Amino acid sequence: MSKAVSALNGATWSDGIATISEVTLQGMITLRGDLSDPAIRSAATGVAAVDMPDQGQAQCTDDRGLCWMSPDELLVLCPYDEVAANIEKMQTALKGIHSLCFNVSDARAVFDLSGPNARDVLAKLVPVDLAPERFTKGMFRRTRMAQVPAAFWLHDTDHFRIICFRSQAQYVYDLLKTASACGSTVSYF
Repeated sequence: MSKAVSALNGATWSDGIATISEVTLQGMITLRGDLSDPAIRSAATGVAAVDMPDQGQAQCTDDRGLCWMSPDELLVLCPYDEVAANIEKMQTALKGIHSLCFNVSDARAVFDLSGPNARDVLAKLVPVDLAPERFTKGMFRRTRMAQVPAAFWLHDTDHFRIICFRSQAQYVYDLLKTASACGSTVSYF
């Protein structure tokens, strides 16, 4: 049996104005359905052990959480080794309810971008107003990062978590490194 590995084997870079770290082996489940249905909400919150997020928000603690992806989609975060059991638990709870849940853990890559310049670094790459009073803790966005789709949220002060497709992990990592290069401080925020 092969051993699961993340896209970049836990790569970390801190030689610039921010620190970039790949989050290794994050469990991720896409849950589709009517998010106003109490059964769907209960299945998601039961697995993630956090409250249901509002539209455009993420509720996350450590390696567990819920990210609002669209009006009928959540990204459920859990420990990597619990994904199969959690999908089974959700499918049992949602039997007979129009819904879909599937494992996307190995199809995605996750990065942490942190440090006092993290907001400036990300602002160079995404068409989102990241002013501190406009983009606050827990806010979640799906957008483009340069030429690729990505999603991110403000996990904590000066700490963003970014998700992209696994096949684009090296590109996103290199983008973040370039935007974090020494001497590239913008000091806009």
